[in-house]
Amino acid sequence: MIDWAWIGDHLGAIGGRLLQHIELAAIALAVGFAISFGLAIYSVRVRRAYPIVTGIAGVLFTIPSLALFSALVPVTGINTLTVEIPLVLYTLVIYVRNIVSGIDSVPAEVVEAADGMGYTQWDRLRRVELPLAVPLMIAGLRLASVSTIGLVTISGVLGQAFGGLGFFIFERPTFATEILVGAVGSITLALTADLGFAALQRRLTPWNRREVGDEIATSGRSAAPGLTGM
Repeated sequence: MIDWAWIGDHLGAIGGRLLQHIELAAIALAVGFAISFGLAIYSVRVRRAYPIVTGIAGVLFTIPSLALFSALVPVTGINTLTVEIPLVLYTLVIYVRNIVSGIDSVPAEVVEAADGMGYTQWDRLRRVELPLAVPLMIAGLRLASVSTIGLVTISGVLGQAFGGLGFFIFERPTFATEILVGAVGSITLALTADLGFAALQRRLTPWNRREVGDEIATSGRSAAPGLTGM
């Protein structure tokens, strides 16, 4: 059974752990995106580098999080850096692949038209390729955010100073209420982040909504004769 009295008495602690969870995840997502963006742009410009970058990032992603957290403790100690390094590394393969895929999805004729208008390589990237790559880039951000929020929970194994909402999962494994607060809170935070980035994607890509509306309108016009003939 859920001990509602315990929850009421620990609302301040729950709020503090929630903010810590968000902070740890936000730092990892921001730093990971900055590193991945540079690697992705380099991979687009130097294609032979892409399999090397994604190969290394893929290997890092396969390392169990508990093992990586533990391996870093003798090197960096028990601090925020020890938490953030694995969180950042796990975002790289997701970000790099989605950014590169987004840029590659830009139609060749659009790129040729930009070149024909005299755009430099940087101007074409900034004004043409990146705006059109936004849907896949945000798709990567959504996936990375959900993954990172889950990994922040596991960082609770490093001690009471970390873990965000995961702290409640590891503090007393026999107290169901505390475990549920940590688990349900982490799941809710991940879902909220995913919905938030989905809303951001719709806001940044209004042309996608217009295209869908045009398709619906076209389908409706083509279906109308059949309907009137029934």
